[in-house]
Amino acid sequence: MASKYDGLARIIIQNVGGKANIISLTHCVTRLRFKLKDESKANTDILKSTDGIVTVMQTGGQYQIVIGNHVGAVYDTVCQVGHFTSDMKLAEEAVDEKKLSPGAALIDLISGTFLPVLGVLSGVGIIRGLLAVASFFGLLTATDGTYVILNAVGTSFFYFLPIILGMTAAEKMGGNKFIGISIGCSMCYPAIVELSNAEAIGTAFAGTIFATQYYTTFLGIPVLLPSGGYTSTVVPIIVAVFFAVKLEKLLQKVIPNVVKMFFVPLFTLIIIVPLTFLVIGPITGILCALITQLFNTIFGVSGLLAGAILGGMFQVFVIFGLHWGLTPLALTSMAAVGYDNIIPTAMPATFVQTATVLAIYLKSKDEKLKKVALPAFISGLFGITEPAIYGVTLPKKKPFVISCLASAVSGAIMGGLGVKRYSMGGLGIFALATYLNPETQSFYDVSWSVVAILVGMAVSFVITFITYKDEVKAEPTAAEVAAAEAE
Repeated sequence: MASKYDGLARIIIQNVGGKANIISLTHCVTRLRFKLKDESKANTDILKSTDGIVTVMQTGGQYQIVIGNHVGAVYDTVCQVGHFTSDMKLAEEAVDEKKLSPGAALIDLISGTFLPVLGVLSGVGIIRGLLAVASFFGLLTATDGTYVILNAVGTSFFYFLPIILGMTAAEKMGGNKFIGISIGCSMCYPAIVELSNAEAIGTAFAGTIFATQYYTTFLGIPVLLPSGGYTSTVVPIIVAVFFAVKLEKLLQKVIPNVVKMFFVPLFTLIIIVPLTFLVIGPITGILCALITQLFNTIFGVSGLLAGAILGGMFQVFVIFGLHWGLTPLALTSMAAVGYDNIIPTAMPATFVQTATVLAIYLKSKDEKLKKVALPAFISGLFGITEPAIYGVTLPKKKPFVISCLASAVSGAIMGGLGVKRYSMGGLGIFALATYLNPETQSFYDVSWSVVAILVGMAVSFVITFITYKDEVKAEPTAAEVAAAEAE
């Protein structure tokens, strides 16, 4: 059955250099994300001027076409028209893919690992937030069957996150997703979790600053487990899968075809899983603890300044896709201390961006701009700001700068007051539910989040409304008129 996006899909495929130029295609909340063999073959100007495309970004080794909230439907149509499989990935040997810089490669890996689960991550986060609200107002108690079942939905996703990320990371890196799942399962296995809470049988690195109690051994080597095990963790599984994929590809080359099907997973798992518990897990655990401590120290020294910087720069991060780097930091913080104080400083920025767009919508006389601004405003309230950024504020430059400065004000309020969130998930107005403290049922973080949002929106709206002016189109000169008539 033909889709209403058939024409747009054909234009996109043709102007990214054709199917032969496409290495892979995925999508996030608003963007089609292509990896192209040769980006110079893409007709960027044509794509930017095509109705249905907000803009085009080339960042992080990806050729990103910003569509908007209906990107999923456009993605499906592009796959149908181009006869692509879901999350198409050509064989690595057949692709001369250009090397990315270390920073771009890291962002590409993080975004590719989290993009497939972003929608569900947000959904279950909202469920956890709403349950906290229902408990606060006495609508449900923790012993109610309704609460228990919904809490299972909201909590289990985070509890078994290593399994989920094991699959998506393996797919992103071109490995066997079931090997990734198996590594994640071993990290969440109940007996392993119970070991982390058992009585210590010894101390590793005794007499040093790295002295750590251990609860079991593997071939006589102490196994250092974090408190509570590896459930809900992020970095250890991604690093473990990275090495698993490298080993898997090596084994694919040396193991005979007749036994490859089961010997490759066998040797990969029997090497990587113990390595994860003995080396990868402890090392990444130390690094994550250091990073968490670093951010806590920064916020402890000056939460006001840290919040202002993160809040003011967040929309810039979105443009370059760097905002993905905050996701594992936030999840790591939640797993370590039970809350995140990093992303809260950036949360009001989405609302500030919408206020800027609303001011332009009310002030502008440009009907074409108003048609873009109103949907972008509505989309922004639900946490999707790309249409606002690329379609309205960034092209106008000054409004984008105003929104960043106002976001810095909101971020300073959030950071200065130590606002925290207690669950991942939820975008825009739905994110507020994740700021209710489920243990104390305190509305402190929710209340100050609302204050920070309203202050930032007010600052941005007022300044934009006062300073914004539609661009005056210059009248054609006599020479230009004569030239046009001659044609």
